[in-house]
Amino acid sequence: MDDLTQKIYNLVKKKMREQGAYDLGAYGEFVDEAIEYYQEKGLLEDDDNLEFIKDQLMEMFETASDNMIDSE
Repeated sequence: MDDLTQKIYNLVKKKMREQGAYDLGAYGEFVDEAIEYYQEKGLLEDDDNLEFIKDQLMEMFETASDNMIDSE
């Protein structure tokens, strides 16, 4: 995972903790919000492979979810 994808993943985990939402649907929404946030900041552009980044992040749902539940 590259540096930017890791930053997006960390933001997604932060949103999960703050919202107390650990299901796949919420995770997907947080991924979309985080990608949008980084686009607004100019760190991601439409020509970046956004679908690939989203797929990578979605594949990490179980790890993120397990970490959140274990930390409670």
